[in-house]
Amino acid sequence: MAVDIVMPQMGESIFEGTITKWLKKPGDKVERDEPLFEISTDKVDAEIPSPSAGVLKEIKVGEGKTVPIQTVVGVIDGAGAAKSAAPAQAPAPAPAPKAAAPAKAPAPAPAARPQIVPPPQASRPAATPAPAAASGPGPASAPSRPAGERIHSSPLVRRMAKEHGIDLTTIPGTGAGGRISKQDIEAYLAGGAQPSAEAEEPAAYAPSPSAPAPQRAAAPPPPPPATSGGQTHVAFESAVPRERMYFGNYEVQPMSIMRQRIAEHMIASKHVSPHVYSVDEIDMTKVASLRAKSKDEFEKRYETKLTFMPFFVKAAVAGLRAFPTMNASLDGTNVVLHKEINIGIAVALDWGLIVPVIKNADEKNILGIQRNLNDLAERARTKKLKPEEVQEGTFSITNPGVFGGLFGLPVISQPNVGILGLGAIEKRPVVINDSIAIRSMCYITLSYDHRVVDGAIAHQFLHKVKETLENWSEPLL
Repeated sequence: MAVDIVMPQMGESIFEGTITKWLKKPGDKVERDEPLFEISTDKVDAEIPSPSAGVLKEIKVGEGKTVPIQTVVGVIDGAGAAKSAAPAQAPAPAPAPKAAAPAKAPAPAPAARPQIVPPPQASRPAATPAPAAASGPGPASAPSRPAGERIHSSPLVRRMAKEHGIDLTTIPGTGAGGRISKQDIEAYLAGGAQPSAEAEEPAAYAPSPSAPAPQRAAAPPPPPPATSGGQTHVAFESAVPRERMYFGNYEVQPMSIMRQRIAEHMIASKHVSPHVYSVDEIDMTKVASLRAKSKDEFEKRYETKLTFMPFFVKAAVAGLRAFPTMNASLDGTNVVLHKEINIGIAVALDWGLIVPVIKNADEKNILGIQRNLNDLAERARTKKLKPEEVQEGTFSITNPGVFGGLFGLPVISQPNVGILGLGAIEKRPVVINDSIAIRSMCYITLSYDHRVVDGAIAHQFLHKVKETLENWSEPLL
């Protein structure tokens, strides 16, 4: 029995996903709930388990392809597991000519290959909710979208539309809820539509969707403009096959899906929020001494290591309680002051960066925060996070100090209005009461949105964080 593998919905606000890697190939045996493929969405990267035991019969959507949720991306032969037991009965009736049968068995695999790319586009017309008749040429579909209707699309889609000079109101979305996907843009271009602006780069590959890779390779060869060649590749990397390219003395590496999302979010944040930075220095000697005395017993009793991060989270909570403007977001011309304190913690991954959120951090003690931190970090690194675990953050903390950084000036994680940066904790000579003493010191930085937060509030917030840590009184055990 054939079982369809579908692109799952990873959250209410997620309407499409990109397959970044297949962990199995056609013909491989899979068990139920065994990791089958990896996807990347606007929120998280995740491993998707197999919906059934059997044999992976067909891959319909290849790596690097973005499709709407509920799209069939592959097929599992549920009877495949049973077939492995059948050979016990096969030897008796097996005549000599039948020996050719096994040789034909691999034939479906090559046949499946050409289907890796086409199926998502072939299935799109059927997935279109109402305007089935409007699935012809791009221009003809313009009247199908009522004036003033909100356009649902991802940052990647809006960027592609801008690069090609395409008016998104003229394209009916085939995704869930009429969402415009990357494939809709590519289908529009493949239909012969020309961009409204005479941009040189789109003109080079808009006429044919199959042309990008060869033309891309032809553009950079001239040695003189090596850097401009690299920029050209990056400019429309998302529309070309996701593979490395080598040109003489340099190499072009396509950005991963996560890297693209990070780039989009960081650019959007710098564009939206006027960033201002404040720096302070904290004497961490008391906290460092308390941690050094308690960490072994803490780990023995609670079976988890004690790091410095829970101390900083608790200090940030104290600052956010004292200055609620820092625990806010901006909605148009309205400042939204959040009652919940949900602190996002930046986690460095081998393939990028993600910010899981400690929900209701103000209700947790040191042990609760440490356990929550360890759990979120571990599942982030194993791609087990859920979309809701990286959402609803009201403030963020990042720790460049763990890599030896003296301090950093981080970019605000939208829609927050502030992010705290932690520097390395180092022993330094400090003047105390006209005497020189060796103390464990740490620089902290605050990046804040000047539309909402002024310097006075920012520095008072930092002082509260500093005061809490330098006069730590909460017991650990």
